[in-house]
Amino acid sequence: MNLSNILSQIEKRGPEVFEKTSGRRSLLKNFGSKLALASVPFAASSFFTKAYGKTSTTSIIDSLNLALQMKFLEYNFYHTANNTGALIPGSSGTTGNDLAGFQAIEAQERMHIIFLTDIIAQLGGSPYTPPNYTPTALNPYFIPSAYDFTAAATYPTVFSNYVTFLTIAQIFEDTGVHAIKGQMSMFLGNATLFTQMMELQSTEGRHAAHVRLIRRLMGTVINPDFPAPWITNNVPPYGTPINEFQAFYTGEDNTIQEGIDITTLPDKYATNGTVPKLSATAAFDESLDFTTIQTLINPFLIL
Repeated sequence: MNLSNILSQIEKRGPEVFEKTSGRRSLLKNFGSKLALASVPFAASSFFTKAYGKTSTTSIIDSLNLALQMKFLEYNFYHTANNTGALIPGSSGTTGNDLAGFQAIEAQERMHIIFLTDIIAQLGGSPYTPPNYTPTALNPYFIPSAYDFTAAATYPTVFSNYVTFLTIAQIFEDTGVHAIKGQMSMFLGNATLFTQMMELQSTEGRHAAHVRLIRRLMGTVINPDFPAPWITNNVPPYGTPINEFQAFYTGEDNTIQEGIDITTLPDKYATNGTVPKLSATAAFDESLDFTTIQTLINPFLIL
């Protein structure tokens, strides 16, 4: 499957789709397979002209803007990496799709920016833009002067050492999942918006899994069985100093969901008959609030 071609097809067909569809169900039916294949949750922004339920429009806009801020960060990170010499190989380990994968991720992050910007505007809000953003620029979403991905020289080799790049990519993608999960309750009053944001979070999870698979197959980590495609316990990226990225995984060792301790549930495959902690923590993504997310990404921003 060529994700880049699918993305291109969706983008080119955009205006036709809106003209030929009538109503939310028709649009989602016609676009369902394309969106699922490309993992790009954008479309139907014109349906989000109102916020429904108990959540205020202002709160929804704030939540969408947090997601948009993460998307600008990720897009600029991948756009820089994909255009930096021979940083990303065509293949490492046995994956065979390193560069193609990151090019697809970059394209999807760009589509997410367009999607979120459009919805926020439809809701009457002001979409987030990074410092020095220029809408008339050749590529308005690429604003290198707004970011310092070395985090003030803390990670000076982020764009010269592939292992360092993958490590930062992993924490960005994992944080993106947490950021959207933390805001999801804001969208419960609007079924269409909620569905689209769930798809966006799912895309973030697939991005994270791609990064984790490459790190695992490269054989540069401590345990050859890790990292798994998902977060286990509250373990930061393997192969890094244990405390360096711990703040990004605070609370991920939680085993209680909806008041139920998952480790007390029966599991016929477990040694002691109950779900092991490793599985209990891996089964759920935890939420991080607005302030925590902002604190985590601030070192990479030029404010």
